[in-house]
Amino acid sequence: MEDLLIETLETFGYPIIRQGTLGPDDEYPEHFFTFWNNDSYDGSHYDDEDVSTICDYDVNFYSVEPDLVYTKLREAKKLLKGKRFIISGDGYDVASDEDTHTGRGMNVLYMKF
Repeated sequence: MEDLLIETLETFGYPIIRQGTLGPDDEYPEHFFTFWNNDSYDGSHYDDEDVSTICDYDVNFYSVEPDLVYTKLREAKKLLKGKRFIISGDGYDVASDEDTHTGRGMNVLYMKF
């Protein structure tokens, strides 16, 4: 599922980075997405077999332009929902390690059958 998540976010043309992998000496891109796989758990069961898996991700967008964290995350939500990702709400603020960047995130689920 990470491949589909990354492929969808790549259409924006911004870097996509696994959350927490930027090193202390790495320069932050001006605008970028991060993601983190929170969990993957069984969904439905039939005859003692799991028949679906729910993949749970956090997707964040960071930018030096505070307005972009809202607009790009909403655009990403629309694209991801079009790929059968399940997203509820309008996101939440996320901390940034850099004073120059603002972050916003959303929880994204995908059910594999």
